[in-house]
This record gives sequence, C-alpha cells and structure tokens, in this order.
Amino acid sequence: MPNITLYYVHDPMCSWCYAFKPAMSALEKQLPGTIQLKKIVGGLAPDTMTPMPEETIKMVKLSWQRIEQRVPNIHFNQDFWTKTTPIRSTYPSCRALIAAQLQSEVLGQKMLHEIQQAYYQQAENPALSETLGLCAERAGLDTKQYQQDVTSKAVESLFQQELSLSQKLGAPSFPSLFLDIEGSIWPVLIDYEDASIITEEINVLIEMALD
Repeated sequence: MPNITLYYVHDPMCSWCYAFKPAMSALEKQLPGTIQLKKIVGGLAPDTMTPMPEETIKMVKLSWQRIEQRVPNIHFNQDFWTKTTPIRSTYPSCRALIAAQLQSEVLGQKMLHEIQQAYYQQAENPALSETLGLCAERAGLDTKQYQQDVTSKAVESLFQQELSLSQKLGAPSFPSLFLDIEGSIWPVLIDYEDASIITEEINVLIEMALD
C-alpha cells in the first residue's frame, strides 16, 4: 500500500478553522483507513500582550461577518469586542492545545472545542493564560499536569516542529489541507459545506499521483 498522509493545518483561534470544524469532522469519518491524518497548528499570530490595533479589529470583525454569511449555522458572539481587550496572539492557544494532546487525543479535541467556545461563544480571550487554564478545566484535563506542560521545553519544541512543518508545506492560510503521497505534496481545496467534495478530490489526487 502507498504511504499517504493528509495534513490538516489549523489554528485554535482561526475563525475560518472554527467555521470548517463541522466539515472537517465529517471528512475524518469519510477518510479511508489507508490515509493517515495528522493535525498541526500553524501559528496564526505570534506572542504579544499588545491590544489589537483598530485596523486589525475591523479586519477580524469583517472575517466573522463573511463567515456568517457564507457558512450555514456558524455564528459569533460580538460581545467579545466590548467585554475583553482584544489581543491578536494565538501562539499561547497553540501551546495549550499541544499540552492537552500530550494527555490524550480525546482531551486534545475537547481542549480545542473549549478554546473555540471561549473565544467565539463566551466572549473570553484565549490569548490569556488564565482563560486557557479555564478551558483546560472545562475540557477535563489534569490541570496540574497541564500547567507543568504548557510552559515546558517539550511543548515548545513540539510547537516549533509543527510551525516548521506548516511553513515547509507552504500553507497559504488556515485552514489548509495537504496530501502527502509517497513524499509528493498536493494541496487540497477546502469546502466549508460538503466534506464529500473534499473526499472526492483526495481520491482524484491519489489516482493522479499513483497513475
């Protein structure tokens, strides 16, 4: 059998990744067992505690509006802009997700859900360590272990490896999908509403690559 891996490049605080979550969940169920799925964080915005400039706030608000118009059943809590001080830093949430994944894949999935819920539905700021700590509690993590791991050299090393792989794959934006077929990389188009379209494209790419 050929060695085939599907890379999913995302960020816990990427609004388009949040919008893609239902389709991605469906895609995972449709993928044949011969394809290995690897999820990596791309790191949308570096570490900072500087509040978002007004131009950035307008850009993100516009993205939220476009998503609500384009993707069915995806909505955002606009209270975020008045209840918090917006900070454009996603690296902490990336490290938090990796720390959760060290405990188990299931807990990693729960942590991702809680980060997105906090950000998009509860008007909380996952750029802050205290918010991420609450997310870890809600996700059912061993919070003592989480606090040790999230600032550890091991998590930072894993994070840097994923950042490097994201750059190597050439992810132009998030979310991104890439098919690695025997070492040959093929970008896969994203469809936010119909995972079967993505599955069909993957099958076509595999046929082309192995023809």
